[in-house]
Amino acid sequence: MRLYPVSAFRSMKTLTFGLTLVRHGETQYNKDGLLQGQAIDAPLSEAGLQQAEAAGRYLAHVKFTNVFVSNMLRAKQTTEAIMKHNSSCSALEMVCDPLLIEKSFGIAEGRRLQDVKDTAEAAGQTFPGFTPPGGETQEQVKMRFKEFLEKMLQQIGAEHFSERGQDDSSLPAPSQTTPTEGKADDGVKDIPVHALVVTHGAYMCVVVRYFVEELHCRLPLGSDQAHVFSLSPNTGLCRFIITVRKQDDEFILSGIRCVFIHRGDHVKRRS
Repeated sequence: MRLYPVSAFRSMKTLTFGLTLVRHGETQYNKDGLLQGQAIDAPLSEAGLQQAEAAGRYLAHVKFTNVFVSNMLRAKQTTEAIMKHNSSCSALEMVCDPLLIEKSFGIAEGRRLQDVKDTAEAAGQTFPGFTPPGGETQEQVKMRFKEFLEKMLQQIGAEHFSERGQDDSSLPAPSQTTPTEGKADDGVKDIPVHALVVTHGAYMCVVVRYFVEELHCRLPLGSDQAHVFSLSPNTGLCRFIITVRKQDDEFILSGIRCVFIHRGDHVKRRS
């Protein structure tokens, strides 16, 4: 993924859009402390369905223009609950993309999560970065996400750039502080293009690390690195503001900043 400095495109117009990542709701495997990965396509548990409903109510008045989802059942069920509560989603297509599926943990799938963490620790590694035999490496997952991101940028650019493209001077100013708990439309209230992406916990860890370490994503003031790189809770939300520029017939990522990471106050309010 090429990230061009803003100074290289000062005379060009930009498209700024919101990207909200959501981890799926709880499954029985999550509750029992078992690793799912790709081989186990479990449905949401009763608690997971309630979490998805809570996320849907929390996001009910947030406008979305695009919806992308992992084609695994737990992610699709979560997305359906969110879209059901959101009037802006009534005319949108839920685009299922296998590039968004969870990281493969190979032979460890179906086993106790704590056993896998212990094995990782014994190997001098940490979960979920650890790769059991037959599983995907972090680099392989990152390459999957980079392919998805490129597809998404081109689709959103093609759909929205001509009507939403704007000069640099009209871009919304970034917020200076971002609470762990806040309003559902934080960061996107005045941004008309907004993509919802529903995926998985280990996958989101790779995405966030890629944004921060390689794309130099600006984090909210006071962000704690341990929290930023931690596993998002079930139906946890991460939001980013992305800027793209058009070069010839291609849409190029030129800026990214984070609004919030792993927000889960909608679930706490349900409890």
